[in-house]
Amino acid sequence: MNDKPQGLAAARLIYQDRTKRVKELKAQGRKIMGYVCLYPPVEMMTALGYVPFRIFGRYGEPVSAADTVFTPVVCHFLRSMIDQGMKGNYSFLNGIIGSHTCDIGMVAVHIWKDYIPEPNFVYFIDVPHTDHLPAQEYFKRQILDLKRKMEEFAGQEITDSMLADAIALHNRQRQLVRELYELRKANPSPLSGTENLEVMVALCSLPVEEGNELLQQVIEEVKERSREQFDERARVLVWGTVLDNNALLEVIEESGASVVIDDTCVGTRAYWDDVPIGGDPWEALARRNLVDLKCPRTYRQAAFGQLKRDYDTDLDSQFAYLKRMAKDWQAEGVILQSLKYCDSHGYDVPGIKHYLDTLGIPSIYIEHDYTEGSLAPIRTRIEAFVETIKV
Repeated sequence: MNDKPQGLAAARLIYQDRTKRVKELKAQGRKIMGYVCLYPPVEMMTALGYVPFRIFGRYGEPVSAADTVFTPVVCHFLRSMIDQGMKGNYSFLNGIIGSHTCDIGMVAVHIWKDYIPEPNFVYFIDVPHTDHLPAQEYFKRQILDLKRKMEEFAGQEITDSMLADAIALHNRQRQLVRELYELRKANPSPLSGTENLEVMVALCSLPVEEGNELLQQVIEEVKERSREQFDERARVLVWGTVLDNNALLEVIEESGASVVIDDTCVGTRAYWDDVPIGGDPWEALARRNLVDLKCPRTYRQAAFGQLKRDYDTDLDSQFAYLKRMAKDWQAEGVILQSLKYCDSHGYDVPGIKHYLDTLGIPSIYIEHDYTEGSLAPIRTRIEAFVETIKV
């Protein structure tokens, strides 16, 4: 008899202590490569035998050490991430790959390199803020430079067959995640937003093979759930900054809503598009990680090079995928959430609200910090919003 937790129970245990498994693997001789945000290609890490481990902060823990190198009036998530590094909580990593997600994200990588002794491999990959062809070509060169540096560090070359196998494994994970999200189209949804986030955080903390096995278990478990045990609720889409803790989602779902779909970087953004198979794999990685990832830090315009701009057309080019999500998952409202001082997301809010208004989709914008202290006043606003969209 196998007493090892399976499916959602296993995901919750990893979510509660996400470093436990990678520390076990490290003790067994595996190498762990940390990465910041979604832009470093995880396929390259897997190809070289590293376990990709996404670096988060520690939600709710006061920042102390990082206050010596970071002003308090910047992203709470990045301050917490640096704080954890300075406290030695990521000392098990063999290397870190950061990226130009935003100006503060860029600074954070260099602060890590200068102030945190471990690990000794810290690489910064520059990411353009537009997605047109010259930007794609530049980003491909950045990825090829990362390839050279990783090969030097690992003492091993990334062959085409190694990369192809890694791409296939990660594409399989993306397909399984999309299959899990498909199950949430049912009304009522058989999987809560908090449960789903625990699975997504677990995937950021495991070797891709183990993550795929976990996903298959979760999908089978959710399929077997009876719809009678769930009640119909107002269905919402949650958009915005990184959510690596379910405190905010708990507030939303305790307010009478069901989070049926998200547009966040620990959710759909990381898994919605595969790396294309065939052709130049490095070009495919560059296109997938720059063009296909739907993050506000990359600006998309309707037609590159035109002198005359059309605001509504540009908004549709930037946010049409949200319209499709809201329709396909029958979302009755959108909760736009952003961490305090996140300019990348904050600057997009007026445009998104205007776009949703033109579609007749109700929305609300909430700003919070990386602690539970900001949630009490937010709860009242969310409860009022959910009341307005209940059928």
